[in-house]
Amino acid sequence: MALQTSAETPIPVGEVSRLIGGWIDRLGAVWVEGQITQLSRRPGAGVVFMTLRDPSHDISVSVTCYRQVFDKVADVISEGARVVVHAKPEWYAPRGQLSLRAAEIKPVGVGELLARLEMLKKALAAEGLFAAERKRPLPFLPQLIGLVCGRASAAERDVLENARHRWPAVRFEVRNVAVQGVHAVPQVIEAVRELDGRPDVDVIIVARGGGSVEDLLPFSDEQLVRVVSQARTPVVSAIGHEPDSPLLDLVADLRASTPTDAAKKVVPDVGEELARIQQLRERALRSVTGFLDREERGLAGALNRPCIREPHRMVEVREEQVTALLERGRRTLGHLLDRADSELTHTLARVVALSPKATLERGYAVLQRSDGSAVRAPEEVGDGEELRARVAEGDFTVRRVDGAVTPPA
Repeated sequence: MALQTSAETPIPVGEVSRLIGGWIDRLGAVWVEGQITQLSRRPGAGVVFMTLRDPSHDISVSVTCYRQVFDKVADVISEGARVVVHAKPEWYAPRGQLSLRAAEIKPVGVGELLARLEMLKKALAAEGLFAAERKRPLPFLPQLIGLVCGRASAAERDVLENARHRWPAVRFEVRNVAVQGVHAVPQVIEAVRELDGRPDVDVIIVARGGGSVEDLLPFSDEQLVRVVSQARTPVVSAIGHEPDSPLLDLVADLRASTPTDAAKKVVPDVGEELARIQQLRERALRSVTGFLDREERGLAGALNRPCIREPHRMVEVREEQVTALLERGRRTLGHLLDRADSELTHTLARVVALSPKATLERGYAVLQRSDGSAVRAPEEVGDGEELRARVAEGDFTVRRVDGAVTPPA
């Protein structure tokens, strides 16, 4: 309903802003297409701010959305990307500013395609198809290389020429297929399966030159990715140029930035290998020569030692030591014998001096009863008892008579 106002009865600006806000609140959510010209994602903030511009009319409008809404497409959109936004118009009364509150964001064109590829990439990664432990090493010198590429393409020429330049004897089994369009995926899959089924093929290269995202789309096909992941033969992906990264690069056992790079990574350079062999030979020669020199110096040092140069000198030194020890032993034994002899002489003299025989030689006699006991007192001998008298030169028998000892009759 139109407001009744005049110069005499105006309404405040705040009332106008409030009425505009009420009218906008009655609007429902709408789908809006435009180009992102400004994008602000503050760390830790729960809201993302952006500006959506209509290039044909040079009109812009502010858009806000929660971070969880933006994170769904954060990997595939940036400033300059065209998007379709499902949003509800909002009016900020204090500033009189119109904005859109986005509930869903979808990329348009290439952005939508990249979004689908990103979802497929996450699903395949969750299955473990891109895991590093699934990667198989390439053979050092493949005898037969399978090559899947376009017919008479620059990729085929780059791989063949560079590989044969590096190793002239290398052999290829080439399968020409469509590398873009509707027939590309089934033909590439068939070629990979055929080459993988041949036991004489050591490695498979899938090569293609650069192109747009749409042109390289067949090499991100889910069926092709699964076939490559199940192949028993190592697979090298050489799709496009350095910035290009189809899903085949992630599942392949080795990613080459270009077809030329694939030839360099798969086939060794004969010149480099010969130089490496020559370096190893020189290194081995230096090692052997150094070992012989060390051993020769050690042998010369051993020969110059006195025990080897003058072996008799050791015997002479030991002979002198043995002679000295023998003389020392003799002297020691002589001293011990002399000391023992002196001690024995002194002991003998003491024994002789203390011997009863010496007493007898001085004229004494020893009276013994028949049992051999010595008589020490007269009263020990009865009258008429015979005794044996021992003197220095022998013994004789005596008898006590009238209190005196006399020889027997």
